[in-house]
Amino acid sequence: MGGDTAHGGPDATGAPPAAAPRRAGTPRTVGIVWGLLGLNTLGSAGAETIVVLPRSLIQTVTMGALAAAFALALAVNPRLRIRPSAFVLLLTLLLVPSVISSVGLDAGFGALFRCTRLALFVGTLWLLTRWWDGGLGFVRSHIRMYYAVLGSVAAGLAVSPGTAMPDLYGGRLVGALWPLTPPQIGQYAAVITGLTVLLLLGRHTTGASAAAVIVPALVLLALTHTRTATVGLLAGLALAICSLVLTSAPARRFFAWTVLCAAVAAVWFAPMVQAWFLRGQSRENFSSLTGRAKVWDALLAAPRTTSERLFGTGLGDKSYDGLPIDNSWLAVYHEQGLTGAAIVAALVAVLGGVALLRPPSVPRACAIFLIAYCAISSYTEAGLGDASPYLLHLAVAASLLAAPARAGPAAPAAAPAASRRRVPRWAREGR
Repeated sequence: MGGDTAHGGPDATGAPPAAAPRRAGTPRTVGIVWGLLGLNTLGSAGAETIVVLPRSLIQTVTMGALAAAFALALAVNPRLRIRPSAFVLLLTLLLVPSVISSVGLDAGFGALFRCTRLALFVGTLWLLTRWWDGGLGFVRSHIRMYYAVLGSVAAGLAVSPGTAMPDLYGGRLVGALWPLTPPQIGQYAAVITGLTVLLLLGRHTTGASAAAVIVPALVLLALTHTRTATVGLLAGLALAICSLVLTSAPARRFFAWTVLCAAVAAVWFAPMVQAWFLRGQSRENFSSLTGRAKVWDALLAAPRTTSERLFGTGLGDKSYDGLPIDNSWLAVYHEQGLTGAAIVAALVAVLGGVALLRPPSVPRACAIFLIAYCAISSYTEAGLGDASPYLLHLAVAASLLAAPARAGPAAPAAAPAASRRRVPRWAREGR
């Protein structure tokens, strides 16, 4: 996708504009740091791959990516210039209940290891806040990063369709080159689809570039049969486009056509849509959210000490009694207690409140989409309390909602050549 930053050009005489303040661009290293953060959050658990990758090797790669991201961020920002950010400040506060609950070692050394990982993750975000200026640079880095991940998924599907769509996952698409689960792939596909649609509506990319992202991403999303990602995409886009409707004619047209197509689909394709959402499950299994509700009930009914209620049991693998929790709020409550849940709620509320106060724009619409998507997904996916793709999504939203950096005072315009000519002595003496 092409950039959207406009630089002041020379005027008709070839001289540069005098009053245009110079603004340093974002170093390319920042995009590399963002990609390394994304690699760290890919995880090490998933389906079997074409070439068996030991979990220890995957964990070494992901943790090495985080260490490299922090080192590069420190190298590109050696003077530790940061910008105030309520989002990153709240993430820093989230470290407090995480450390308090993990230091007792009841959850094992893995809890302290995860605390260190979260601290490095937050520290890297602090170093990157220097370039959070309300622009679309991090949106483009986000799209490129997950587009590359989806490219690996598509390559695995092409090389070994049987491995990429195993019976173990009900024929849903998984990562055959890197162990990625269907919900992960669906999440990445939904997020880059929504962001690209908003860039297209705001005329920050071309139709051909947008189609090259949207079409394959939607195909992969359909193959994953991920309901959470699909609902999050539709609801997030609806809210984001509504924020643009009053100021953007393309947004109004897109919204009208989307409503019309949705109405037609509801009439003609209702049985197919229902079958896709059910994924061959019974209505009872669907109503219990594929068994998630049973885990949630057991987690809430478990006895806890006062300390565990306030600060949790320590950072873990987001599971309870060997089963995945699959709910961000309950996972945070289980691992970081009521204190952690309150901090995460404040984090989402602050981002949402700031987004509502910003004037309509494409960056604001992208932020609204990301916040809405994460809020919807938090009901059936875990990740808001630890280093995860969801925190990266919200970090992009925070960068979009940041106030533009103040430009330094413009240099005084150079005096015209005529005024700089040497005045003869007789003229100065009035003769």
